[in-house]
Amino acid sequence: MKRKVTQFGRMVQQWCSPAAFAVLLAGVAGGILLFVPPVAGYADNGGFARVLAHHGLYRTGAATPGYLTPTYGIMQYFNDNAPAFFSSQSLFVRLAIGLNRLLFSWTVFDVRFLAAVYFLCFLGALYLAVQALTSGRALRQYVLAAVCTAVFADSSGLLYFNSFYGQAVLLITGMAAVAALLLLGRSRDHAAWQRAGLVLLFLFSAGLLVSVNAENSGLALSYIVMALGLLPRLTRAGKIVLGGALTTLVAAGAVAIALASPELARVDHYQSMSRGVLLQDKNPGKALKSGGINPQFALMRGTTYYQSGLPASPRESDMQRFFIQRFDDMWLLRYYVSHPVVFGRMLDLAAKDAQLTQVKSVGDYPAASGRGKNAQTHWFTGFSTVMGTFFPAKFAFYILLAAFFLLLYAIGAYQGLRQDQDWLVMKFAVVAGLSLTLIIGMVTAVVENGDTNLAQHLFMVAQSTDWLLLILLSDVANGTLFKARPAGVAK
Repeated sequence: MKRKVTQFGRMVQQWCSPAAFAVLLAGVAGGILLFVPPVAGYADNGGFARVLAHHGLYRTGAATPGYLTPTYGIMQYFNDNAPAFFSSQSLFVRLAIGLNRLLFSWTVFDVRFLAAVYFLCFLGALYLAVQALTSGRALRQYVLAAVCTAVFADSSGLLYFNSFYGQAVLLITGMAAVAALLLLGRSRDHAAWQRAGLVLLFLFSAGLLVSVNAENSGLALSYIVMALGLLPRLTRAGKIVLGGALTTLVAAGAVAIALASPELARVDHYQSMSRGVLLQDKNPGKALKSGGINPQFALMRGTTYYQSGLPASPRESDMQRFFIQRFDDMWLLRYYVSHPVVFGRMLDLAAKDAQLTQVKSVGDYPAASGRGKNAQTHWFTGFSTVMGTFFPAKFAFYILLAAFFLLLYAIGAYQGLRQDQDWLVMKFAVVAGLSLTLIIGMVTAVVENGDTNLAQHLFMVAQSTDWLLLILLSDVANGTLFKARPAGVAK
């Protein structure tokens, strides 16, 4: 028996690289989750309507709260009431609708076509990620590939594929962007077209990521920091081109802000105050008065925009004029900076939810599955369960974590500068960008949303944490913490 297992292992090593092995594992686990009945995904929490209407889709029956909707109708006429909507998510949704029309129906949209588009892109990104983190075909590389699969293919992330949440795009593009940079620094023997392709993949993925919605535009800074690691390998002309590309990346984030849905902006704006400042300040009326806002609006404390039974509707003109339009993100940021105790409470709330990647407020199954309302899947959720249960839930810990990684990889960068190993400098830049995302992600979520749906808004914080841990694990396993891999290492 032992001899047969050994022979099978050798056959796998001969015919299947660690990256292909990871794709095979994820393909089976994710395929069962997303495509085998009863299919699983995330139900609508009220945010699908805008995306559906913009893309000519509609519900074909009464909504069943707590259950996944597997099919939608496709409008057969021009939709002149489509809401304004700008998001890189549209590229994936429109491609899925096109495939649905080609292969299935012109009148009924099956959400699994969207899952198929996302899943194929995800498998490609996973292949690149594992390729960047492994080296050769020793047994430990396959163990490392299996760990990467458990982390990146956890169902808490894949469930977004059978939904219209933008986090599906974040999962794919966040993986592809970092993997492209890590691969770019693996060795100096890449062909010029390969290097150019990886740079373009990074820029394209980062551009899609920051333009998913206005909230992610601030992450452009993190990816600019990562890209700075490319400078040692670029000629003067290359540096000019990179500068132009990064300027375009910032512009993509600015466009996402400028073209954000006004209605959605008002919702987030209101809840950033009612579920943030007013919720945590012990004297909310005083906080409003000090900021030039009538303290009577403290009555809206803890409420949400569409909540019934409010003292006054946030959609009324007086509420808009005398409350919502009296503050903006800079007002909120100034308030938090001048009230560090309140800010600390909000950031600790964010830290508590940062690793809770499986959305608990909605169900994962369609009504026809026979599962209960808001039923949750536990298929392939081991990693997210462990992280959500045991990872420290204090913002101060994330500060220390970021400082630890920055110091550790700064030592490697120093070694790289002394020994002309610019890969170590590139790796430090990637780690610095990921560490910056931990802080930017939490601050942005708190300022722009209060405590509303924090876990979803912190998706990139969770993914950046995963990347940092996997990069460290890879370096420890391969002995590359303070030195580069030799040129010509198997890819």
